[in-house]
Amino acid sequence: MSTTPTDPIPSEGPTAAGGQVPRRPIPVALSTASVYPLSVHDGFAVAADLGYDGVEVLVTHNGDSQDARALNALAERYDQPILAIHAPTLLLTQQVWGSAWNKVQRSAQMAVDVGADVVVVHPPFRWQNDYAWTFAHGVRDIADAFGIRIAVENMYPWRVRGREALAYLPHWDPVPLDYRDVTWDFSHAASAGASSLDAAKALGSRLRHIHLTDGISPSTKDQHLIPGHGTQECVEVLQHIAGNGFDGAVVAEISTRKAKGAGQREEWLAETLEFARVHLGQTL
Repeated sequence: MSTTPTDPIPSEGPTAAGGQVPRRPIPVALSTASVYPLSVHDGFAVAADLGYDGVEVLVTHNGDSQDARALNALAERYDQPILAIHAPTLLLTQQVWGSAWNKVQRSAQMAVDVGADVVVVHPPFRWQNDYAWTFAHGVRDIADAFGIRIAVENMYPWRVRGREALAYLPHWDPVPLDYRDVTWDFSHAASAGASSLDAAKALGSRLRHIHLTDGISPSTKDQHLIPGHGTQECVEVLQHIAGNGFDGAVVAEISTRKAKGAGQREEWLAETLEFARVHLGQTL
């Protein structure tokens, strides 16, 4: 994996009239999952301290994560716009907001209420048959109704006694499926043994959102390492999107649960932010 950044992408691009207009930098945001098990409040505070461009809120059992007014107050207090809402579609949030479709709809409403334009959802679990049957069309209909993007995240196969088990329907890999918008997670790609660069190229404009992290393949664990500490093509993907008109966000989603105190947690998250900006060509 290359670790040498390319030359910075020019900050200007051509207009239809042949002039030049500033090119919007790709925002680098912090997922509140990156400070777990600390609070949503801590996520906003860390993002502001380190100079992130915004926050992705993972909806959990935490009351503030479910309250648009509380989130708007945090966004204003810390001057951190909310760029995305991650719906409570994880195993650990199955009791949050009831049924699967209710989770998606409430997340979409929250995105509207906080000014975010993306909702991240996981694909259905294999036991959610009815939900899975209409999932692709359903998320598209909800996205259209609320005027937002619902970006389905790549996952990975579960392995039991060395054999792959069907965990998600219709599949853990969103690339060949009929999703209008996709979130790509490097740690999940590592667990799946997938090439993130190949996926980014195949997705093209359907790549809406990126969870910046890393992992070492092969692995049965979802590792969420600091980017550059694994085997995924993080550098190459960031360089690719910096030059292809990507208009989504890059969101740091690393695990800091093993950090030795707040100081090390912030060091890891600062390293992740610097990695993103260097390889997006946003540093001088």
